[in-house]
Amino acid sequence: MLLTKKHIKLFEQDGFLVLENFVSQEACEGLRRRATEIVEAFDPAESVSIFTTNEQTRHSDRYFLESGDKIRCFFEEEAFAENGKLRQSKSKSINKIGHAMHDLDAVFQKFSRTPELAEIAKAVGFEDPKILQSMFIFKQPKIGGEVVCHQDSTFLYTEPLSVKGFWFALEDATLENGCMWAIPGGHKNPLKSLFFRSESGEGTEMEIYDDMPWETSKLVPLEAKAGTMVVLHGLLPHMSYANRSARARHAYTMHIIEGTANYPQWNWLRRSPEMPLRGF
Repeated sequence: MLLTKKHIKLFEQDGFLVLENFVSQEACEGLRRRATEIVEAFDPAESVSIFTTNEQTRHSDRYFLESGDKIRCFFEEEAFAENGKLRQSKSKSINKIGHAMHDLDAVFQKFSRTPELAEIAKAVGFEDPKILQSMFIFKQPKIGGEVVCHQDSTFLYTEPLSVKGFWFALEDATLENGCMWAIPGGHKNPLKSLFFRSESGEGTEMEIYDDMPWETSKLVPLEAKAGTMVVLHGLLPHMSYANRSARARHAYTMHIIEGTANYPQWNWLRRSPEMPLRGF
C-alpha cells in the first residue's frame, strides 16, 4: 500500500501530499533528456506562443487553444528582447511543453501510466481516473516566470469538481529556483474564478466569483528533492515565484479528472474525438 490512512488524512486536511523518493533519479533524467530532444526539434517559426499564468489578461492564441491533443512548446514571458529576438538560446527560453505528451510520446507515456500512479489515483478518491493533460515545466534560470496563486479547477472544470494534480520534481525545487507554495487547508474554500472559451471558440474569458485577494501570509513552501511527487487538490491555492537563480527547476505535471464527471465543452482544453481520454 503506497498511501496509508495517515497520508489520506493529511491530504484531506491540507489539500496536498508530498511523497519523497516516489520516482527514481533515472526516470527523472529520462524525462529531462526527452524534453530536451523535443525542444531541439521544435522550430520557433511554427509559432511564437508565449505562456503566462496571468490568464486574467492573457489573450489565448490558437496555437495554445489547439494544444490539448498535441505536443507544443511555449516560450517564457521574458524570453524575447525588445527587438523580438531571444535573449538566450532556445533551450533556455521555453517555459513549458504541453499538453498531450502522456498520450503521444513513448517516454512520457511510460512515466505517466504505471500501476503505482493508478493506485495513488484510487487512494485520493478517483473511481475512473482519466489523464486530461500533461506538462513539462522548465522554470528557466533567470527568466522562469512567476505562476500566480490559483486553483487548478479554475482552468480544468468538471461537474462535480474533480481535477487533481500529480506534480513531479525532476530537479531539486528550492526557495532559490522557484519551488511551489500552497495554502494548507485552502482547498476547503469554494472556487474563486472560472476560465473558459468564449462563445466564438477563438478566445478565452475569466469569470470572477470572489475577488478577495488570496491570504498569501498563509502560503508555505513545498521544497522538493528530485524524485518527489506532490498530489494537489483541484481547489488548493498554490503558486510559485519567478526563478531568478542560475539553476533551472524542471518538473513534470499531469492533471487527472474523474471519468464519470461531466467535462463541459466550454473548457479551454479540448481533444479530438479520435483521441479520447484514457486512464493509467
